[in-house]
Amino acid sequence: MKRLHWPSWMPVDPYILLLLGTVGLAALFPARGGAADVASGASTAAIAFLFFLYGARLSTREALDGLRHWRLHVTVLACTFVVFPLLGLAARGLVPVFLTHPLYQGLLFLTLVPSTIQSSIAFTSIARGNVPAAICAGSFSSLVGIVVTPLLAASLLGSSGGGFSADSLVEIVLQLLVPFLAGQLLRRWIGGFVARHKKVLGLVDRGSILLVVYTAFSEGMVQGIWHQVSAVRLGGLLVVEAVLLAVMLTLTWYGGKALRFDREDRIAIQFAGSKKSLASGLPMASVLFGAHASLAVLPLMLFHQMQLMVCAVIAKRRARDPLEASGERRDDRASATA
Repeated sequence: MKRLHWPSWMPVDPYILLLLGTVGLAALFPARGGAADVASGASTAAIAFLFFLYGARLSTREALDGLRHWRLHVTVLACTFVVFPLLGLAARGLVPVFLTHPLYQGLLFLTLVPSTIQSSIAFTSIARGNVPAAICAGSFSSLVGIVVTPLLAASLLGSSGGGFSADSLVEIVLQLLVPFLAGQLLRRWIGGFVARHKKVLGLVDRGSILLVVYTAFSEGMVQGIWHQVSAVRLGGLLVVEAVLLAVMLTLTWYGGKALRFDREDRIAIQFAGSKKSLASGLPMASVLFGAHASLAVLPLMLFHQMQLMVCAVIAKRRARDPLEASGERRDDRASATA
């Protein structure tokens, strides 16, 4: 039987359609009462298992080798946890003309979330960039974000972020960091199994995210918070996010050139420094925002789809002209040694 492939001309990631379908399912059949408790517990366990797999996949040697490229990782972390939040704070001036206050809170939370791992690696590989650097940059960002994102949320969102407390930080550490470290510790014994079953475990990854989305949006439906969003406000949010992504893609690319990184490193910086992780952001939002998590993650879900579509086009474009890439690498290295 022939395998069915998603048409290459289709701009929408099929996984995004699954996400939208999950949102629709939560709208029609939200989990209530005991079912909501079961869904919440299952989503917590699924995310913990997801980060356990992240830990089991990351080679300790790769992580240690990546530390040698510290300038690149500091640049990515600065883009993710300094430049992004500053742009998020600047967007406060768009309230209430373009954004409602709850949507702005979600947008600001989006700017505090760590970078992606899988898509940063994939796009860097397509564009012929520094893949090992992208692996380490995404992994380091996720680890740092487990602590930094809640702290930034506490200082920038305050009590409006859902009542942040020390308990919230502990819960996030237990749900994300502890499983990751457990995966690292057990990697010696289970690393081979994880490597052999990447496709199956990839389905576990995505299934975990769908479960968290269903739980968050179910709670939002039960609490009746969706009357706060209109089509006009959603349109305004999309415009703001498009500008945010364009600014970050430009800053990461030309900023990397100004810092004299070669082309392969600039590609890794652009893709790791301009994107935000749905996998990390969803569980954090559920802890920090509680019943309002569905509105908080809406900007992140929209941004996630937008970054995939735009970065796919950029990656393919950068991969088309290897001669230009080689020439630019020579020029960059010559200027760096001059």
